[in-house]
Amino acid sequence: MTNREPSKIEVQHTFPALDQSLYNLLPQDATFYKEVTGIEDDAALKQHILDIQAKAYKVAPYACIYLFLFTRRRLSALPAYQEVVRIGREWKNPIFLDVGCCFGNDIREVTLDGFPAARAIGTDLRQELWDLGHELFKSTPETFPAHFVGGDAFNPEILTVAPPASMQTAGVPTPDLNKLTSLNPLHGCVSVIHATAFFHLFKEDKQLHMARALAGLLSAEPGSIILGVHTGAQEKSVVNHVYKDVEVDMFAHSAESWTAMWDGEVFEKGTVKVDAQFREISEGAGGGERYPLLYWSVTRL
Repeated sequence: MTNREPSKIEVQHTFPALDQSLYNLLPQDATFYKEVTGIEDDAALKQHILDIQAKAYKVAPYACIYLFLFTRRRLSALPAYQEVVRIGREWKNPIFLDVGCCFGNDIREVTLDGFPAARAIGTDLRQELWDLGHELFKSTPETFPAHFVGGDAFNPEILTVAPPASMQTAGVPTPDLNKLTSLNPLHGCVSVIHATAFFHLFKEDKQLHMARALAGLLSAEPGSIILGVHTGAQEKSVVNHVYKDVEVDMFAHSAESWTAMWDGEVFEKGTVKVDAQFREISEGAGGGERYPLLYWSVTRL
């Protein structure tokens, strides 16, 4: 750990004290955590997760940590997930990039389903969160050989905007993933880019910038995909929402505006297929608070 100031998120206005009563491990998530940690006892697993949460919240008091969203199998809930699994199993030397990876939960999920760990990369602002991921999942860089690139994705030394790759510019040699210190060597090389609970952290202009930056990393191979889920709206707007004591003020795209951004502004119109679905979700059998989400994928044609 370092003594740097904790990271803050501009769109998040409240940073409540941790509340253990929010812990609610769903059966499918409990199965996943027991398999990857080796902890079978429910009480021991809960305490282990609470211990890691407390350490992480001191570094990054993010809503996803406060709300235990890192305990959810988010990636496999995406409509295009089986296509991601197929790419990992069938393509030659595929690359999976998880943007805003936190502990690397989603990388653990996709590698458990067959994507080669040595071909997976996580990136986040804080190295400490990735290191805590090894503690959370009881792994080491040797037992779990996925890679990590730390830094601000808006810093051009980490990620600069480049035009989307084309089949005419394809064939760039894949860099040595063991030696990555930025994402720039990956331009035109990445098969799958996952970005959940990431875009909504930024204003509209920065969302467009980041979309263009990630598009430059994507392979030109037909079927290469960018996907995720984040706060959405029926009409694009700034959304003020209070969810379990966490207040956020986010710019949210609609399904229509998100589709138009990717197919026309980011990529040349007609060169990608965009699937965007707006849903309001709630947790628990009783319904409770509902949260507006946009599930999406962008696939090269």
